[in-house]
Amino acid sequence: MKKQSLFSAVLLLLLCLIAMPCYGVVQTDSLTIKIGQMLMIGFRGCTVEDSPEIVADIKERHIGGVVLFEYDLPSRTHNRNISSPEQVTRLTRDLQKQSRVPLFIAIDQEGGKVNRLNPSRGFPASVSAQHLGQLNNPDSTTAAAVQTARTLKELHIVMNLAPVADLNSNQQNPVIGKLERSYSSDPAVVTSNIRLISGIYREAGIIPALKHFPGHGSSTTDTHLDFTDVSTTWSEKELEPYRDLIASGYRDVIMTAHVFNATLDPLYPATLSQATLEGLLRGKLGFQGVIISDDMQMKAIAAHYGLETAIQRAIEAGVDILVFGNNAAYDPVIALKAAEIIKSLLARKVITPERIDQSYRRIMELKQRYHLN
Repeated sequence: MKKQSLFSAVLLLLLCLIAMPCYGVVQTDSLTIKIGQMLMIGFRGCTVEDSPEIVADIKERHIGGVVLFEYDLPSRTHNRNISSPEQVTRLTRDLQKQSRVPLFIAIDQEGGKVNRLNPSRGFPASVSAQHLGQLNNPDSTTAAAVQTARTLKELHIVMNLAPVADLNSNQQNPVIGKLERSYSSDPAVVTSNIRLISGIYREAGIIPALKHFPGHGSSTTDTHLDFTDVSTTWSEKELEPYRDLIASGYRDVIMTAHVFNATLDPLYPATLSQATLEGLLRGKLGFQGVIISDDMQMKAIAAHYGLETAIQRAIEAGVDILVFGNNAAYDPVIALKAAEIIKSLLARKVITPERIDQSYRRIMELKQRYHLN
């Protein structure tokens, strides 16, 4: 009996250790931690002392990530989180110190016009995706990607919400084509450039995030501002960059688009569409990595769905990380609201614990694979 009891105790201990992530202080059966890891939050402040709300979100709600901006849209002011390289380095280090689990510290550093790290603040100049695609020269793309990766590494920013995988199908597109965010209208040019860039980021320890699935390049309106329907303009060739990279082993991060595409789902935009994310992205294309939403506060979602409905549909669709950038609108308690909604959905059995566990495992696997600390 004693031997059997000892064996049972050892077996239980081994099972517990296997179930735990490398960050041993974290109890993986904590619902608060699992839910928190599914949230990426934007905030105001260039220091942690200026940002008590985000510190509380990190310490009490265990959010999995933060996203940095230079410009604050609601107040129309600069220096939201970024004023100089030294300041950003200090901010990112201090943010990580607040967290029991290493944070995804993310930024949209695409280059060109979507450039959070501006030369006027002491950061290196950058070029647009369109410029690189027109050159279509591996040496030029490599040089640009290496510079970005090195800069982010020095700043302790661990995720770049880039490169853009959208095709430049509509050059008058107000949010893609006109901002020179796409490498090309040719899927082969887009694919070769984003493959090279993603690989360089990965080698430097920077997590890439391809966007915006299943394709935003053909839109005529901006999802930041309103409902965006690409049903009649979208083409299946917009999936080719994703299909090719996934087939060659890409398993980092893919960001959703808030576009409505009746070809794929007659009811919901991609971020809220199970047919698009679970059916197409995971099922047909075989993606096994982390799915991250575009900003859930953008009007394409926020103006048409209540917060609870949007969160429920996104999780049911297959989103692992819900982004609340707090830069389309500002809500200092958005992380608390989102966490409480997810807990309520679980309590009412609208979503299952198993679904939360799926996202939690994918998130923690990615953090461990990139050795975040």
